[in-house]
Amino acid sequence: MTKVFPNASFTIGDAISEKQPPQNKLLSAGETSEETILTVWKKSLLFNCNGFTVFDSKGDLVYRVDNYMEGNKGEILLMDASGNPLLTIRRKKMSLGDSWLVYEGESVEKPRLCVKKSVNILSKCLAYVSSGNNNSRNNIMYEIEGSYSQRNCAVFDDKRRIVAEIKRKEAVGGVAFGTDVFRLIVRPGYITTDSAMALLILLDQMFGSSRR
Repeated sequence: MTKVFPNASFTIGDAISEKQPPQNKLLSAGETSEETILTVWKKSLLFNCNGFTVFDSKGDLVYRVDNYMEGNKGEILLMDASGNPLLTIRRKKMSLGDSWLVYEGESVEKPRLCVKKSVNILSKCLAYVSSGNNNSRNNIMYEIEGSYSQRNCAVFDDKRRIVAEIKRKEAVGGVAFGTDVFRLIVRPGYITTDSAMALLILLDQMFGSSRR
């Protein structure tokens, strides 16, 4: 069984890693780089858990979600490789529609983002992303379009620039990855990589197999 990346201490079927160009380390807001390419595996490192395991272009583990379990869908924790909490994603209470708040660390105050599923079936938009706890149309930072089930999504900022994308991971040597292993491409000058990961997790909640 071939590893997704050589530095991973576990395997994933017969998947073969694709060669990616060198990328900079994960960047925070305000830092710039052309793009950061992450490989996302829709599987937890823990036995009997659902989640995500995320690698950088060098094959190093950078993000993980291990508490993505049935019965715990109201709160999801994004962690770094060592298990330190980075973001907590919580379903917004007493809200019309499918809305979530993204907090720093394990805080319950001052959310970084509010993400609301689009209810307009005629719109290309899957979800709207606003800052803080204000999901009014006047406060929208990003819009997400595309098809999550096909792993083909783009995140646009308020100037219609693509700041992040979800894409299928190209097959190498004739091996198809399917939808459980795919890429997250982030342009850190416009969105932080952990925020992009939070949006990916919420797309899975809203449109993936993990939705209610």
